[in-house]
Amino acid sequence: MNTSKPDSRTVRVHLLPDWVPLHELAGRTVVVVDVLRASSTLVAAISAGCERIVPCLEVPEARQLARDRQQAGADVLLGGERGGVPIAGFDLGNSPLEYTAERVRGKLLVFTTTNGTRAMMRAVGAERVLIGAFVNRAAVARQLAETDGVDVLCAGTDGQVSWEDSLFAGALLESLEDYGISAGNDAAELVRLAWRNLGEAGRTRAGLAESLRYGAGGQNVIRIGRAADIDWVAQVDLFDLVPELILSDWTIRRTGVDSDTDGRVN
Repeated sequence: MNTSKPDSRTVRVHLLPDWVPLHELAGRTVVVVDVLRASSTLVAAISAGCERIVPCLEVPEARQLARDRQQAGADVLLGGERGGVPIAGFDLGNSPLEYTAERVRGKLLVFTTTNGTRAMMRAVGAERVLIGAFVNRAAVARQLAETDGVDVLCAGTDGQVSWEDSLFAGALLESLEDYGISAGNDAAELVRLAWRNLGEAGRTRAGLAESLRYGAGGQNVIRIGRAADIDWVAQVDLFDLVPELILSDWTIRRTGVDSDTDGRVN
């Protein structure tokens, strides 16, 4: 049964990449979200001055691309994870706290993760692909304010619906309502209710971080000793910038603020 609404001033939510046929995203604006941790880490990297990011599906592909770009003279870093942990031989893992200006400013980052980069591949036929997380929620909403045909694509966790991505989708929908954009399918209604049911206390940094710890994604991050990452990703509206995956050359770059700033909201 098709539960989507025909109104173009709506946003549809897809709780897993495999649940949306490729043709449904064609020509639309897609927000890819993997709160724990790929989309949050990409915002951190762009804020810290990373020049460009190339997402890759598989580890061998990432290694080969990094070698090719290095041979062409680029200053390249390899970043990412498998099973949550850094990949052997890579420069960086998937913790946003690793992506400081000292490490990434002016660099080309080749990046691969278990869930997030796979979600990006699902959006290959879209008109635009934006990267969203709690830390840049309001900036993403402003980018979408005049946009018709919006989809939020949640990465999930190992093929399962994730609590943290669903909460972010609800938080983004709340922001979009200020621009006259409403829920466009049942999944959007569900995540909107989930976010609202947190209450005011649950939307503070401490309250949101506590909630994120209970999901499977949060438990995975705690298991590998990166609980501090949960506190970091729970900083709602920290940055006024939006990474965008430019489909013509498959690189992620910043949009939304002047490139000479870190995009941090004062």
